[in-house]
Amino acid sequence: MSGYVDPVSGSVDHCDAMAEKFPDLAEQYYKVFADCCRQKLWHQLTLGLLEFYEESNNKNTNRPLEGEHGNTFVALYHKVVKVVGKKLNPLSLSRMASSVAFSGIPATDGTAILDDLMETLKDHPAPMLYLQSKKGLLTMMMMMSNNNNNSSPPTKEDLAAIYKTIKTNAPILTQLTQDTPEALIVNNAHYEMSMSYYKIVGPPEAFYEEAIRFLNYYTPTESNRAKSHTLAVDLCLAALTGDGVYNLGQVVNNPILLELKSTPEAWLVDLLEACGKGQVQHFKTLVQQTYPSQIASQPALVNMSQKMQEKMTLLALVEMVFERPASERTIAFGDIATRLEIPMDQVEWVIMRAFSVRLLEGSMDQVDSTVHVTWILPRVLQSDQMNDLATRFGEWAVKVAKTKEYMHEEGGALTV
Repeated sequence: MSGYVDPVSGSVDHCDAMAEKFPDLAEQYYKVFADCCRQKLWHQLTLGLLEFYEESNNKNTNRPLEGEHGNTFVALYHKVVKVVGKKLNPLSLSRMASSVAFSGIPATDGTAILDDLMETLKDHPAPMLYLQSKKGLLTMMMMMSNNNNNSSPPTKEDLAAIYKTIKTNAPILTQLTQDTPEALIVNNAHYEMSMSYYKIVGPPEAFYEEAIRFLNYYTPTESNRAKSHTLAVDLCLAALTGDGVYNLGQVVNNPILLELKSTPEAWLVDLLEACGKGQVQHFKTLVQQTYPSQIASQPALVNMSQKMQEKMTLLALVEMVFERPASERTIAFGDIATRLEIPMDQVEWVIMRAFSVRLLEGSMDQVDSTVHVTWILPRVLQSDQMNDLATRFGEWAVKVAKTKEYMHEEGGALTV
């Protein structure tokens, strides 16, 4: 008689036991898992496991357990997922391991789970990128947490390792076939790691750049509401204080800011919109009268107040030029001083600053005290700016039509 014991039988026994312990999870999950294991339906099992570990479900499916495993996520991973791991899609397997690592267990245990799987999947590029990103993120979460589960806090060496991972993996991402589910998942993990890294070490403009990239792969949902709210606040602060961040329409028009609507942090959106539109007087009113206490509560805005004011002034100049027809972009210094609410002796500096950061291109006439602008940095426009541009396109189309009609009439007269 053969002494062979199918290892999957232990997985079936675990699922049967959990179905009995948690009847409300039995029909949808544990009994299905047991049947898939018996019939070796690995694709169906993968889909069921991913749903079980899904972020939107984990408040219901991640239950505490007595014993070595601690919760249902860890137990299912060790009793089922690892047993049949070779039968599962490597990236799906990686996503399950990540869910377990972030399920509330000690960070060192979560890191060990990810390290163990990376050793198994080292010949699979996409899963390796994903796991390395999740490991870096877990390390930083442990760093920022007030409770490190009695483990040693991460060191500068940990941050150096994360930075190396970011720089090494960034070019590899381009080798993935874009717009595929695999690429979306891996890019999401990578940019969340890089964004979190720059949130810790700075500068704000680096965080801003990575956060904007992350938003290409991130969708706010009910289950990640708290995460989306924090991201929206951080993004507003980085946009206002980041050096060289002038294309504020990227943020203002992003759905992530809807997370701040009707919340105590909604004032950040007002501040950002006023700055992006170059509304000098409105911005001053918000800063000095409407939201002074809220601004004082944000060290980033207090410490970078001069930088924020400079950004406001430069964007006001850009908006002033943008509002004018291309044929009327020779502007007197006095008009600029009035619009920007600055002394006349600062106008030349502001223009030179706008030229130096490539917001504008053109030339100054210091004798006549004018500036002629030939180019404005392309940027994402807000809705009212788009409406204004559409109106000007309409006026331009009318002028073109009249010119065409005139040329036709004159051409006809010459022909005769």
